[in-house]
Amino acid sequence: MFPTPTITHWLTLSALLFSIGLYGIFTRRNAVGVLLSIELTLNSAILNILIFNRFVASDDVDGQVLVLFIIAAAAAEAVVALAIFVSFYRHRHTLDVTQANHIYDQGNRTS
Repeated sequence: MFPTPTITHWLTLSALLFSIGLYGIFTRRNAVGVLLSIELTLNSAILNILIFNRFVASDDVDGQVLVLFIIAAAAAEAVVALAIFVSFYRHRHTLDVTQANHIYDQGNRTS
């Protein structure tokens, strides 16, 4: 039989997910990969909220309700980010985030 996971096991998992997400944010060049990494770090924060809700205040549902609001906000954020990525791809024909700093160069030329 497997032992019951303790709070330490869950926090270690959450820290690992957060670390993988941060690594992805700083190393990915594709905008969709960066978005997925951001979502992974957000999910590790959600996991932390659920962990502390379960082990500290197991009778309250406040943490679970908060997580539902965070998931709804993350879904809205993902929709907006994907719309920005589609617009960026239509203008630049790439999703490379290193090209994003050149987005204003073409419109500001006076000569």
